Amino acid sequence: MSEHSDLGPWWTVQRGGGPIVATAIHDGHGLRPEVAAAMSLSDAERLREEDPFTGQAILDVPTHVVVHRSRFEFDLNRGPVEAVYETAEQSWGLEVWHQPLPAGLADRSLAIHAAYYRMLAGLLDDVASTHGRFVLIDVHSYNHRRDGPDTEATPPKDAPDINIGTFSMPREEWAFLLDPLMEAMAGFDFNGRTLDVRENIAFQGKGEQTRFVHERYPGRGCAIALEFKKFFMDEWSGEPDPAELEAMRRFIAFTADKARGLLG
Repeated sequence: MSEHSDLGPWWTVQRGGGPIVATAIHDGHGLRPEVAAAMSLSDAERLREEDPFTGQAILDVPTHVVVHRSRFEFDLNRGPVEAVYETAEQSWGLEVWHQPLPAGLADRSLAIHAAYYRMLAGLLDDVASTHGRFVLIDVHSYNHRRDGPDTEATPPKDAPDINIGTFSMPREEWAFLLDPLMEAMAGFDFNGRTLDVRENIAFQGKGEQTRFVHERYPGRGCAIALEFKKFFMDEWSGEPDPAELEAMRRFIAFTADKARGLLG
């Protein structure tokens, strides 16, 4: 199979006004043909570890990036050494490939990974030069019924509705923005209820993209890893709740507007 047979989209970028950028880097489910041929996982197995519908959630943020490729082709939230899963330990115990990776496949995946970060650098350079400071809202989702569809969910004390990860963030420097932003999130009317919004509980925000932002734009870029618990869908069947998806989109638009106001 020719390496040049890959004609599918990698990501979609929309550039708008304002200092807020939203990304959905694990929304994608696509695979290029040579990766699909080597993959041992079913579509359902992949979907369970991807972040479906996060791309839809960010569409009202004027500047946003939605990635269309699966994290099983290359994981943009891991550095180049670990971005292509090669062992089950790297991928939630899943055996990703039929056999050891064909020669060159990982290199071609990593070339797209590198292209993403070149694109992101250009986009954020432009936003930073225009606005001085900016906020990147890095939207993900996470599973809370890992043992099966009919098993007990992860206890709420360990699984907030919204997990905010701040591991790589200079936390004190951005407290003026993050603290009132989290308070506003917790007060948002989400289909008649409020959400449990907590920091560094289920995840700590140790991903590559937030690290990249904080290292490249010290004092200028604040990257917030925002993880929705998959209360908006059945994480085993992949079936979403349309009303919850609509509320997610309103929630992210509200969060972006609030962050814009806090930046001043």
